[in-house]
Amino acid sequence: MQLPTDNRVIIAIGVGLAILAAVVLALVFGGSHEPAAPKAPETEEGPGGLQVDLADAPSLEPTRELRCFVDGQFVGMATLADCARRNGLATDALDVGLDETGNLAAAPTASFAPPPTLPTAVETADVGVTDPYDTGVPGKVDQQTQQPEPRVERASGTPCLRYTGSDWRELGRMSLNQCVQALYAGTCVRPGDAQYGRHGNLTLRLVPRRVEQSNDNSRFRILADQDRSCQFPSLN
Repeated sequence: MQLPTDNRVIIAIGVGLAILAAVVLALVFGGSHEPAAPKAPETEEGPGGLQVDLADAPSLEPTRELRCFVDGQFVGMATLADCARRNGLATDALDVGLDETGNLAAAPTASFAPPPTLPTAVETADVGVTDPYDTGVPGKVDQQTQQPEPRVERASGTPCLRYTGSDWRELGRMSLNQCVQALYAGTCVRPGDAQYGRHGNLTLRLVPRRVEQSNDNSRFRILADQDRSCQFPSLN
């Protein structure tokens, strides 16, 4: 009769070990399915930092306040709509982005940098044609052979000039797209600021997110958009 008693003890011990193993496994695998704490999004300014894309700036929350500039002067914090009202402009007439302090700001386009005085006529004159067959002496005109010739731009292009803040410097002769790239590729400006250039008789102006052109140095229209890397993919 001793054998059955030993079997019952062995069975009882086995059942106890099985229950204990099941409890341990439940604790191990059950803990691995606990939801992890949400991780703060990382940005270029560090974990959880504020990242504002200039291209998205006009669609910011209407109640959010930013640094407002009027006539080139900081006038305090205001919403985009209130800042536009103080400037007497529509909201889409304001440049919005990060200023030199790293804070969100709004200012009228080119309010810190109005168009400079145009360069001299010699610098902006269109490139004329030099007749390779003209061997005459300057000042003497052959009435029989004189005839109007069409003005054709040289293959080397049109003069491209950069405004340095005090004068105009020629970068060379090139096409309009090449001139924009030479002047502004890799360069971004802050709200209210602008950089100027010339291509022939055309004034070029770099403002946030775009480069503009003007035939009268006053009324500007968009020439090309600038991406977040300060490049002009549409001009490549």
